[in-house]
Parts: sequence; structure tokens; C-alpha cells
Amino acid sequence: MSESSQHGGKRDVTFTINGRPTSVRVYAMQRLLDVLRHELGLTGTKEGCGEGECGSCSVLLDGVLVNSCLIPVLQAQGTSIVTIEGLSAEPNSHALQQAFLDCGGAQCGICTPGMIVAAFHLLSKKPQPSLEEIREGLAGNLCRCTGYVQIVEAVAEAARSGGAR
Repeated sequence: MSESSQHGGKRDVTFTINGRPTSVRVYAMQRLLDVLRHELGLTGTKEGCGEGECGSCSVLLDGVLVNSCLIPVLQAQGTSIVTIEGLSAEPNSHALQQAFLDCGGAQCGICTPGMIVAAFHLLSKKPQPSLEEIREGLAGNLCRCTGYVQIVEAVAEAARSGGAR
């Protein structure tokens, strides 16, 4: 069976990505992660596990934190998506990114974009989270390098300096 018959052929999918209306011609069941990286060149979103377990591919889909490796691109039709690249346009996101650097929360770089997107999501909902709330807000993201202490410290530091409001 050909790929086009398996997936119903290519179709246009339209959404807003990082504030820009965008349309791509892709297979409906193609992963959002692959469309972001390969069709749109937004390589900040990383693939870690490909199974929704690590959070490296986290993006905001209509304001909800999701693993883009689990989302068929057709599900993104008509939505607003924010990737790590899109956070640069968000007020105060630079304080969050700087806190990751200052606290040693960014090491190998695979988990960092997903961690920052998750932290941004948390801080936009809860500007002054407790340490327990930070841990809970990052629970869907795995890191193999830091041991998490530096990441939690970075989010707490960003909260103190107004990192995602």
C-alpha cells in the first residue's frame, strides 16, 4: 500500500504558528513535530523519545502544553501553536531563558526547549509557584543531564524576576 493511500493523501492544514498564519500541504496523520521541524524549519522543538514520555517536543497548542510527537497535524487545523522560537516574542520570556543559563538548567540542549516551554506555561498560569508546583509543572519533562535541581532553581529564579508574566 502506498503512503498516500495509507494516510489519505496530502491536504492543506492551516494554523497560526508563533503569531503567523501558516498553511502546509502534508499528510493528515503526519506528526506535528515532524511538520514543525521538517516542513517549517522550526528545529528548536526536539524529538527525544517519540512516544510522549520525555517532553522534549513540548509546544503550546491553543495555550495547552502538549507533546507535539503525539499530535497528528490535522488536529492542529485552525489552532494557534507556540514553539520555543515563538517565545522570543513573548514579554519577559528572556528572563526565563536567562535564568536557565544562569542556574545551569541548560546543558546538552535536548530537553531545554521543552523545559522552557513547560516553565513558561506554568509561570503564565501561576506567576509565583511553590517549589512543589514547579516540580509538578515540569513533571512531563525528562532530563538526563542536570538532575533537575538546576532546572527547578531556574524556574524559581525566573518567577522571582517576573519570568513569564
